[in-house]
Amino acid sequence: MPGNDERPTSMSTTVSEDASSEAESSSDRCNSITSASDFDCSRQSFTSDCSSSKHSSPSFSPPKTITLDDVMSSARDLSNLTLAHEIIVNRDFHVEQPHLPQNSLEKQVKDIVHKAFWDSLESELNDDPPEYEHAIKLLEEIREILLSFLSPGANRLRTQILEVLDMDLIRQQAHKEAVDIQGLASYIVTIMGKLCAPVRDDEVKKLRESPYNIMSMYKEIFRVLDLMKMDMVNFTIQSLRPDLQRQSVEYERAKFQSIVEKTPSALDHTTEWIKSSLEEVLFSMPTVEQPNGHGKAGKALPSPFLVFNSGFIRLLTWDYHKSPLPETLMTDEVRLRELQRRLQLLKAVASVLLIVYSAIGGPISGLPALAERLKRMASVLLEGMHRPDFNLSEALGNVSGQICCELNKSLTERNYPALPPELQVTLKGQITSITQENNPIRSLVEGRVQQYFRVLLATPNSHVNPPPTPGGLALIQPELTSLAVTFVSLINFNKQVYSPFYMMILKTLLFSNTVPPPAATAPQDPSIQNPVNSN
Repeated sequence: MPGNDERPTSMSTTVSEDASSEAESSSDRCNSITSASDFDCSRQSFTSDCSSSKHSSPSFSPPKTITLDDVMSSARDLSNLTLAHEIIVNRDFHVEQPHLPQNSLEKQVKDIVHKAFWDSLESELNDDPPEYEHAIKLLEEIREILLSFLSPGANRLRTQILEVLDMDLIRQQAHKEAVDIQGLASYIVTIMGKLCAPVRDDEVKKLRESPYNIMSMYKEIFRVLDLMKMDMVNFTIQSLRPDLQRQSVEYERAKFQSIVEKTPSALDHTTEWIKSSLEEVLFSMPTVEQPNGHGKAGKALPSPFLVFNSGFIRLLTWDYHKSPLPETLMTDEVRLRELQRRLQLLKAVASVLLIVYSAIGGPISGLPALAERLKRMASVLLEGMHRPDFNLSEALGNVSGQICCELNKSLTERNYPALPPELQVTLKGQITSITQENNPIRSLVEGRVQQYFRVLLATPNSHVNPPPTPGGLALIQPELTSLAVTFVSLINFNKQVYSPFYMMILKTLLFSNTVPPPAATAPQDPSIQNPVNSN
């Protein structure tokens, strides 16, 4: 941590504008550098060697006995991989001081241990003559914390701290009962003022001005030092982020390769995911005559782009209760879950608005303010629909009632007749029926949303100039485009890191006869077999 004039301006628990802009530029880089470099081999033979860099071609170790050391090493690699990925993709990532539950065992033990220490310290200082055993341990710990805050070039301040908090000298003074505990506390507070982030200036000022007794003073010093340690961690994260972003693909790929080498089952779920996507794509492909003649017909080799993108599209409707995510996507599980929840809400709102505008038409068309009110109303009433205890049918009934009231108000203000009671009943029935899985409006919206995401995945630089949304989704275009761009950014970065692993798995599935014949049932993804017309 820089001292004096080197004090960081953003060592609080929120990131600075510079860090945010750096992360945004990294996101742009991840989007603009599409998966072309790692998927170049898709244009070559599947049997060719696609490696072009040190980590581009993963190696798969033969089965072996896993030792405890292997498990612990893989756990460390996974922890480092997860932390690095979070720093890279989450520009708001920061560390906060842990807050233990009030009645938790951990908090009770911590409080008991701390109270025992401070009670012992107070008892020693109140003895006649005073004892300084605990005080010396306290000062030694404070000295090490202060030294840990210094930047490598702060030699003068380092020397000064070592001279003032010279433990050998303090022990000699303690032997002669000449330790100035109050004076040392004042010096420590002065140094804290030089080293702390600006956000802690008020805390240090209180330490200087408040009339604490010696015990309370040191307790407060430790409390503020804990805050400064969190600031230091977050400052370090901000400092590391640009370097991690520059080396992110190579670092994450190398870490994951290390996990794969130590854990034979590290790609089991990823293999099943790609296998299911391959079966889905093969089902949708037409049967063609084999080039060697003999009148035999079969399936052509599918494009790796199509197989992998179909797998990524399935993440939008992934059932986390039935199967875990592929291992290569574990680091983004929280983001994917949140994106899925937001998209689920957005699709429900789009279905409601499509029903309303199809049923009423002209009298409410061309009124963006009304459309925005209806959208906001539906979004608020359907918020939380992903929860298991959410009564969707009841919420949709409330939505239809509120929408009818808003429509009647708008119509009468513009000298149109209010909605007839029978039309209101019809609207309510149609809106509440979107809870049914085979509802045509729900299926239409689902298909077009997937189509839109599919187009963005296949379009280079789609984050810069996103394509227009398919017909029927214009009212949710801003929200849908924002979600889609976020999703594509995550996926493009994932492709850059893990594409060699995906290609290796796909080669194995295609040429080891492990892919069963396509089932005679429709694929799960409606936009593969029957793409919805966007017009």
